[in-house]
Amino acid sequence: MNATAHRDAAYTIRRMRAYEIGLALDWAAVEGWNPGLNDALAFRAADPHGFFIGELDGEPVACLSAVAYGDTLGFIGLYIVAPAFRGRGFGLRLWNAGIARLGERTIGLDGVVSQQANYRRSGFRLAYRNVRFEGLARDGAPTPAGIVEASAVPFESIAAYDRRMFSAPREAFLRAWLAQPEGAALAALEDGRVRGYGVLRACRSGYKIGPLFADDARIADDLYGALVARVPGAAVFLDVPEANPEAVALAVRHGMSSVFETARMYTKAPPAVPLDCVFGVTSFELG
Repeated sequence: MNATAHRDAAYTIRRMRAYEIGLALDWAAVEGWNPGLNDALAFRAADPHGFFIGELDGEPVACLSAVAYGDTLGFIGLYIVAPAFRGRGFGLRLWNAGIARLGERTIGLDGVVSQQANYRRSGFRLAYRNVRFEGLARDGAPTPAGIVEASAVPFESIAAYDRRMFSAPREAFLRAWLAQPEGAALAALEDGRVRGYGVLRACRSGYKIGPLFADDARIADDLYGALVARVPGAAVFLDVPEANPEAVALAVRHGMSSVFETARMYTKAPPAVPLDCVFGVTSFELG
């Protein structure tokens, strides 16, 4: 899409400059979404052309991400209109530009409760709920056998495992996500084979774990325990697909309580991912 192609009087839609992703994350923090402190770099790596801003007389009033993963999958996120400018159609025009940018791909999003009816009218259908759990990181036991730093594992092995769980390539994003400061990235190995991995990242409040992918609940539990042991006493958040009851049970077992929910919705059939291996989604913004 031409960066200046979508104009109406003094309202203009264009692609974000790199530094403006930080503005979108600041707005997300005001909305209570608690973004990560270092999300901007990884988000941009996922798709440098996938972030849009709506300006009125040169002032940013709306933002949206429409990130493309290859030719088959896209994800809508960071859909925010500044409160003083809501109800004037600016968000809808930005939404339409993002949807058009993703074309014929299967498009996903995590919709807050108040917007789910609007998303249904735009052709999105419920796949399952994601539930955000919050708890306190407990003092950890010794790191279980087989849990290692992700940096000690060939990147290609983690990327191949991630592709099974996410259904689309996202190597550039993954490199940045695994390497972000103020967090941790761990992998579970058995006989030299990746059986799961998880990432802990610092957020505006506490820490989020995501993704948390594992072949079974025991491995997920080992990864969770080893991650939270890095930040004892801190608030931790885990976004769990309700369709995986063992993931919900893991959160409850660790004393976490549900504090927020979204609807994972798609325009077409949901990607074929093994949800019983998804114990924590990567992010509500990028899928």
